[in-house]
Amino acid sequence: MASASLLKSSPVLDKSEFVQGQSSSRFGQASAVRCIPNVSGSSLVVKSSYADELVKTAKTIASPGRGILAMDESNATCGKRLASIGLENTEANRQAYRTLLVTAPGLGQYVSGAILFEETLYQSTVDGAKIVDVLIEQNIVPGIKVDKGLVPLAGSNNESWCQGLDGLASRSAAYYQQGARFAKWRTVVSIPNGPSALAVKEAAWGLARYASISQDNGLVPIVEPEILLDGEHGIDRTFEVAQKVWAEVFLYLAENNVMFEGILLKPSMVTPGAECKDKATPQKVADYTLKLLHRRIPPAVPGIMFLSGGQSEVEATLNLNAMNQSPNPWHVSFSYARALQNTCLKTWGGRPENVQAAQESLLIRAKANSLAQLGKYTGEGESEEAKKGMFVKGYVY
Repeated sequence: MASASLLKSSPVLDKSEFVQGQSSSRFGQASAVRCIPNVSGSSLVVKSSYADELVKTAKTIASPGRGILAMDESNATCGKRLASIGLENTEANRQAYRTLLVTAPGLGQYVSGAILFEETLYQSTVDGAKIVDVLIEQNIVPGIKVDKGLVPLAGSNNESWCQGLDGLASRSAAYYQQGARFAKWRTVVSIPNGPSALAVKEAAWGLARYASISQDNGLVPIVEPEILLDGEHGIDRTFEVAQKVWAEVFLYLAENNVMFEGILLKPSMVTPGAECKDKATPQKVADYTLKLLHRRIPPAVPGIMFLSGGQSEVEATLNLNAMNQSPNPWHVSFSYARALQNTCLKTWGGRPENVQAAQESLLIRAKANSLAQLGKYTGEGESEEAKKGMFVKGYVY
């Protein structure tokens, strides 16, 4: 939860405040000046014309009982999902599936933000309505994936780095004009491959530069250094690496003058490696993850929106619920892709007559995670499909 003073000064955004293409809205006129000491001891003045809006957007997304629907799969990844139900990877099929997701009745009761791929941000539904407008009507904040994917990191132990900083400022400005109000940048850290100091530093610096550029263009940055589930390591090793990664991330966020009140985090939960024989209970995952957050994440950050990372739908919800059994300094919630969509996709199967049933499956998962954010999820009545793990070794998003 944000501080009381922040809540008073930063009301939740209303639907009317997401008017597409109006960068000169009343939020665009607001400004804030921050004085930050630099290495020489003098103060560096940082002015952000979007400061008030960034705080309001972040608070809207981090609102009680709601989280993020991650539907920003690249066209190639979306093609893999469609292939799993026997559909070709065509724009029409991608459009049909994305229409199903965003038009689910009442989705905004449980979902506060939706991360889109660039194609989707500019796409319309099958009925011709702009997807951005449909989301806004549902009181869901549109977001955008801005990174350009992972590539090999030279000089590392077969690790990767995330590209996309070139041209990011102009792209971010265009995304804002199109109606996006937050952004996502996913980089990864592999425990079996080290992680090397080089890979951790590269991941942290890239995230910090992206976050600074995003805020400068009116987009709340989701900071996501995903610690991959791949490996046989135990939960203590994951905790050790996560501490190292988040320490580096916040060091560089500060160096890049990122306003913590205007960001969201998308961390991995602290779990054993997917191939570890010693499995962790939801309570153990919660204990380790919350200990990590308390050691590394400033309370100024409004929301922690966890990724599922290949956990089953039910497992991701149980772990989130366990973390919300007592008050936290931040809004602890979800930003799930497969853990919200898996049963929905299989229920749909590409058949128009199954759209309503698929949307109901999506709403069941969204409601379950909404309850988990409130610490009220019981796990009763879950389907066998929802209990199936979705870990894919070497997963590419």
